Amino acid sequence: MDVWGSVPKVAAAHHARDHGVDDDIDFEIKGAEMQFVEVELDPGESAIAEAGALMFKHADIHMDTVFGDGSKKHEESGFLGKLAGAGKRILTGESLFMTLFTHQGAGKARVAFAAPYPGHILPVKLDQMGGTLICQKDSFLCAARGVQVGIHFQQKIMTGLFGGEGFIMQKLEGDGWVFVHAGGTVVERELQPGEVLHVDTGCLAAMMPSVDFDLERAGSVKSMIFGGEGVFFARLTGPGKVWLQSLPFSRLAGRMAAAAPGVTGSSVGEGSLLGGLGDLLDGD
Repeated sequence: MDVWGSVPKVAAAHHARDHGVDDDIDFEIKGAEMQFVEVELDPGESAIAEAGALMFKHADIHMDTVFGDGSKKHEESGFLGKLAGAGKRILTGESLFMTLFTHQGAGKARVAFAAPYPGHILPVKLDQMGGTLICQKDSFLCAARGVQVGIHFQQKIMTGLFGGEGFIMQKLEGDGWVFVHAGGTVVERELQPGEVLHVDTGCLAAMMPSVDFDLERAGSVKSMIFGGEGVFFARLTGPGKVWLQSLPFSRLAGRMAAAAPGVTGSSVGEGSLLGGLGDLLDGD
């Protein structure tokens, strides 16, 4: 059953506040193909978001730019800790800074963040995922304050060379709500221990850290050369949940560039050490 349409009002569970770590927020996801998430804040509560994600906000919500992700861990680590955390974000193509939205008035107030391109917003409660979620770089949209936004490297060198978008991913840590944007339609699959799923590297939107990510050759030499699906698949091995997207941004951008007059359609191999050659090898 497709559960990624317009999501009704959802009240966040109060585990985060009980633990005293991440802010506890309520939210509502609206729209169909071009969604936005509307976050409801109590006085003193905060949300963090990527620069440029804001759609609208209440006048009592104060907007501030913070170095890194504004999490308690980075705030307590001093300038060098903040610099290291922010520097990792550069590797995922993000800014050194994030925007912090804090409700400084009375009652409840709302702030909304919009998806950057057609797709669906995936709400995830991190304490239900063991405290960590691995997702494609550029997919993080916003979260409750306290969530740490870091970087995840695939450990195997072959994955780094040929893994395409799967090589450098974002790591979200904490116990609060995070909102991840995925292109097109999103499908959730729960892999059993030892269960293997082959996926185009760009179509992996997010996964639990218990899932093993590796590469597997895409069939025979003939298939690799003429099949149009690239040389390698991502091989995901359970246990754990994975979320797949039908429209990776690299694929959307490539089709738009190829159709534009006077544009060759060349691109940078995002996340791959081989650049444009990586795009050829992973099928994009």
